[in-house]
Amino acid sequence: MNRQDFLQDQVQQIDIKSLNIANLVNAFSQTAFQARNLGRAANIYDQMISDPDCAIILCLAGSLFSAGLKGVVCDLINHNMVDAIVSTGANIVDQDFFEALGFHHYVGDPFADDEILRQLRIDRIYDTYIDEDQLRVCDMTLAKLADSLEKRPYSSREFIEEMGAYLEVHGKTEQSVVLSAYRHQVPIFVPAFSDCSAGFGLVYHQWNSPESHLTIDSVRDFKELTQCKLSSAATGLLMIGGGVPKNFAQDTVVAAELLGFDTSMHKYTVQITVADERDGGLSGSTLKEAHSWGKVDKNREQMVFSEATLAFPLVAGYAYEQQNWRSRSPRHLANLFHQSLTNKSLAISE
Repeated sequence: MNRQDFLQDQVQQIDIKSLNIANLVNAFSQTAFQARNLGRAANIYDQMISDPDCAIILCLAGSLFSAGLKGVVCDLINHNMVDAIVSTGANIVDQDFFEALGFHHYVGDPFADDEILRQLRIDRIYDTYIDEDQLRVCDMTLAKLADSLEKRPYSSREFIEEMGAYLEVHGKTEQSVVLSAYRHQVPIFVPAFSDCSAGFGLVYHQWNSPESHLTIDSVRDFKELTQCKLSSAATGLLMIGGGVPKNFAQDTVVAAELLGFDTSMHKYTVQITVADERDGGLSGSTLKEAHSWGKVDKNREQMVFSEATLAFPLVAGYAYEQQNWRSRSPRHLANLFHQSLTNKSLAISE
């Protein structure tokens, strides 16, 4: 078998605008177990959107965009249903920026022979495939972008805005989270930015420019996300998965208090996860537990123990169909940082 035998059927992105979800989710609300939890979670997310004081932070962990959920997040950005994003690097770089360069993820087989895939330079994400050679192009594009910028510390949010400016000129598709966030002034934070293709590109950049190179300042990320929290009278968290994005967003309450501000806990919180709370791991720790830390308010929190590709489109689609986003004022939180892009990225040749 050759490479093209594996790289044939592209993963398709879910379009919540074309679906009729609300009746199903309302029916779930009158049942039991995770269906009822999902119905309540969808209602809480719609409350976030309806609350004129609430800024919404979307947290993303796991391999989501390669699995067809990129379109859902683009729709949330484009329809003013999210104000800031905290994510793992793979979603933003290896999956979104990668596809924005014109590449794709492909339908695969979890039982494929991984040694054959390795020899063919095809990487497997459970039941999807990605072309390793194209992934290296993504790595090197980020290295060239870093080469073009002023050599100083950047927050991940700042560097991702430069990625958005690059895509504005060189992108191959309009359906990109990085590009949509750039256009709508929705800041994206990736606290572990080096743990993805960005890391490879930046290692290459620093290795070949040992005396003068840019760096990523994760502490500045924390400070900037805390500024987003402090700028908002109320905040809501919609968390897909757990891990670093979940904790990073929740911790802004504690950071604000440490800095001497009288701030509120996150008013609304929803988490969709398959992790178990019993081992003490972060991804499965409940929102009730987070209340003991003073991070999450009670009464408007909901855990949904379900896999993201099933639950997230239902929650997002329900809120989209309620149409409360139409009267919602955009926050444009990226403007808090008075960001002035260098636009040097625009000069990079394709």
